[in-house]
Amino acid sequence: MEAALAIQEYIEYVVVQLIEHPEAASVLHSQNGDLHEYRIRLHPDDAGRIIGKSGRTISAIRSLAIAAAQKNDLKIEIELDE
Repeated sequence: MEAALAIQEYIEYVVVQLIEHPEAASVLHSQNGDLHEYRIRLHPDDAGRIIGKSGRTISAIRSLAIAAAQKNDLKIEIELDE
């Protein structure tokens, strides 16, 4: 499996497990040169669950995804669309 796709599936899996409206969630992937960008779109009520206290949850999701990306020589960015 391609590393960029595997990272997208990881983000989708984790996000869906944490929210109340999984049917409204999506992770969009785009590539701009060497940078892979992932945008998480959620139901407005779920944004706080993904951000977490002081941003800890989204920070943890980013940290694990970045570690996987570095292992595969990818540069990634994860953004949350509220």
